[in-house]
Amino acid sequence: MGAVVSCIADAFRAIGRAIMTVISAIGRAITAIVNGIVEFLMIIVSCLTCNRVGRRRRGVTTSTV
Repeated sequence: MGAVVSCIADAFRAIGRAIMTVISAIGRAITAIVNGIVEFLMIIVSCLTCNRVGRRRRGVTTSTV
């Protein structure tokens, strides 16, 4: 009787892992799509603003010798 319960538990564990793998793959695909859209929009904004978006101004540094 214990072997049957163990076999059924293992089957449910395998089904659970398969479902979690599918959900994880869907999540990664959605993340990749969103990242691609964000990168594309950043390229468009960068092009429209002559690459001035996100650039920090650098101050003039002087060194004493």
